[in-house]
Amino acid sequence: MENKDKTRKINEFNDKTMVGHIGIEIMEAGKDFVSGRMPVDKRTTQPYGLLHGGASVAFAESLGSLAGSFHIDWEKEAVVGIEINANHLKSVRSGWVYGRATPVKIGKRIQVWKIDITNEDKEAVCISRLTLAVVKSENYNNSFTKE
Repeated sequence: MENKDKTRKINEFNDKTMVGHIGIEIMEAGKDFVSGRMPVDKRTTQPYGLLHGGASVAFAESLGSLAGSFHIDWEKEAVVGIEINANHLKSVRSGWVYGRATPVKIGKRIQVWKIDITNEDKEAVCISRLTLAVVKSENYNNSFTKE
């Protein structure tokens, strides 16, 4: 599947989830990275009009989890977040933020991903680290692979 087709399918699937609700769009997806963007608007800001830290964390976990899913057997396994941290470095009031997830460690049962989030001027907004557990998928509804 070509990258453009892959990202289109991912965005269509995500449209039915929280990821779509807050406007996250996947821009590129490869074996060792996923990049995307998220709007800074009424869905993703806190009462002072700044990008909400929780929205940044949701963005980071969405990118990292998707990236991690490319390193498993979708018929037998799933990835689930077990720990995430984030350092919020710069505020954003409007426009878009951009994120890129890259691997730190890809193991058989544990994956660690680094997610860098920047503003439209490519300035660091948030740096996050996500730890994923690789689990048997029999307990999870992986509808993405069934569509």
